[in-house]
Amino acid sequence: MGSPRGADAALSADWLGVSRRAARTARETLALYPRYADRARETGRGEGGDMSLAIDRAVEDAVLSEIGSLGLGVTAVSEERGLVPIAGGGDVLVVLDPIDGSLNAKRGLPPFALSIAVSAGATMGDVVFGYVAALSSEEEWWATAGEGAFLDGERLTLASDRGLEILGVESAHPRTVADAAETLAATGARRLRIIGSIALSLCHVASARFDAMISLRPSRSVDAAAGQLIVREAGGTAAFPDVADGELGASLKLDMRSRVVAAPSAEVFERLGALARPRTG
Repeated sequence: MGSPRGADAALSADWLGVSRRAARTARETLALYPRYADRARETGRGEGGDMSLAIDRAVEDAVLSEIGSLGLGVTAVSEERGLVPIAGGGDVLVVLDPIDGSLNAKRGLPPFALSIAVSAGATMGDVVFGYVAALSSEEEWWATAGEGAFLDGERLTLASDRGLEILGVESAHPRTVADAAETLAATGARRLRIIGSIALSLCHVASARFDAMISLRPSRSVDAAAGQLIVREAGGTAAFPDVADGELGASLKLDMRSRVVAAPSAEVFERLGALARPRTG
């Protein structure tokens, strides 16, 4: 357990600066793996349950090194390594997905992203800072609890009266999409977009590129911890319908599994119907 003073220091650190340096390092690291054969090499199963690629491990190492340069006691929650004490560890959690959209990154197919969330506690509602950087471009989103959300320095403010023209869909295995076809059609969405990154889909809701997003299968905490704060600080709603107290009470631990749903307003959220409700049976 870390000390209260240590936690205060960790929470007040320049996380935007650290995250930007981490994103730069991540892009530089990916550039060292220009060929598909290099990027696709598997290195074993990560703590999050998926097979890790060489690029996942390399970017994670680079980002953890950047966080460690702060010299502050925090505990990283990382998709590849699980719980990683940094500078002795501490109660402040840094929830990290080094490459959200690894399949895209393996194929050299944009988009894919770095996601970093800093939390004072163990749940989504405790996240105080979130950062998502598109590693295939220079775009970056961030939010600080109570201080708003930003895209490339411009404050994001979601309108509450939008319709449902574009619905982002993630965790979209063909069979899952086929099984959900009628439910998707019932939302009234005019078009679907599947980009292969939950973190970026959440950011697209926050920046009004998507009118809402849903994951059809349960996701992990690392995929959504930063993006859900960015949505909420932009004025939207993010929820995890498959866990108790699913809006803010979802755990940041790697064993958390829930669909994630986001919308700019309660009205649009309601239009998602069964996609946003807890499953029964």
